[in-house]
Amino acid sequence: MLDVKKIKLDFPILRRQVNGKPLVYLDNAATSQRPKPVLEAIRDFDTQHNANVHRGLHTLSEEASAMYESSRATVAGFIGAPADELVFTRNTTEAINLVAAAWARHNLQPGEEILSTVMEHHSNILPWLQLGVTMKFVDITDEGILDMKDFAKKLTKKTKLVTVGHMSNATGTINPIETIIKLAKKVKARVLIDAAQSVQHLGIDVKQVNCDFLAFSGHKMLGPMGIGAVYLKKERQEEMLPFMTGGGMISEVYLDQPAVWAKGAEKWEAGTPNVSGAIGLAAACEYHNRLGMINIRAHEKELTEYGLKQLSRIKGLRLVGPKDASIRGGVLTFVFDQYHAHDVAQVLDSEGVAVRSGHHCTMPLHQRLGLVSTSRASLYIYNDKSDIDRLIEALDKVRSVLG
Repeated sequence: MLDVKKIKLDFPILRRQVNGKPLVYLDNAATSQRPKPVLEAIRDFDTQHNANVHRGLHTLSEEASAMYESSRATVAGFIGAPADELVFTRNTTEAINLVAAAWARHNLQPGEEILSTVMEHHSNILPWLQLGVTMKFVDITDEGILDMKDFAKKLTKKTKLVTVGHMSNATGTINPIETIIKLAKKVKARVLIDAAQSVQHLGIDVKQVNCDFLAFSGHKMLGPMGIGAVYLKKERQEEMLPFMTGGGMISEVYLDQPAVWAKGAEKWEAGTPNVSGAIGLAAACEYHNRLGMINIRAHEKELTEYGLKQLSRIKGLRLVGPKDASIRGGVLTFVFDQYHAHDVAQVLDSEGVAVRSGHHCTMPLHQRLGLVSTSRASLYIYNDKSDIDRLIEALDKVRSVLG
């Protein structure tokens, strides 16, 4: 199990006070905090090695290039991929857009379909809708669990791509991606996994699950903002065109004939990359590895069970999402009496408790469940039962303030 008291010491921001109260940070599904090893790795690059990567022959450039490619190998290894199958992006959103523009736009034929779910984040809906192809969406149960009978019904020989989130950012639902991928492969569909909420909480091995694409963000897994990655299976790379063009992603450029694109990951990394971000993300992956993904999942599952139990005792509070913590990540989403989620979040903030309110970029999911907005407390490695207890106490304040 995790030593949370020791882990908390690695996060300087957790020593802050907000509105005169010790900070309880429960907004990890939106953005996580950064530990000292990540902050130090970024600072070391910025102060000792800062230079543009690739093709530079001076010492700083060679150091920066080596650090950047080493970071690629580390991040790729974190998801079980070889380095040449991992492309750095700004975030999950850009990663999914890259696959939509560079693969789907050129490989989907008239009459072929994309299959997704109603629980997806907008970032895993909008890029596909922009293609103008037929999309189908798998329904969920009233508890927020994917309806696998509906999935099997809507998955046909016309399905070219299945794109699904590993874990819902709104309900915490953990989808059975291995089953989904096996079913998709039977109809020869490609599979993209939105792992923005899962790589840091559940872990994943892309070779074991056999997906074609996988996208995730650094800022949700202890890394800096502005850096993410997409796994592109080698076979799919051969079917893809560039995403953006410019410096860095070419081998040869001519004025009177087509350019020759770079090979491997560089083909999809136009322009100067976020080198310090990649180094910070690699440091975040190493931090997770030291803790152990099995330990992280066990800790968060226990904490989720405790949170569900404690919140279910509050009169007028309705939990949203699976009741079974074995198929739910550390996302505690709820509706509290007649209070608007934004009002709830503001009162909680007055008590130093940071949560998220709104539709969490999942409007179709909220509409399916008959909800306008919800409050969401999301857990991570530096949270413990005392943080949930503080949340419960702050919810008492909500009732007293809002009446």
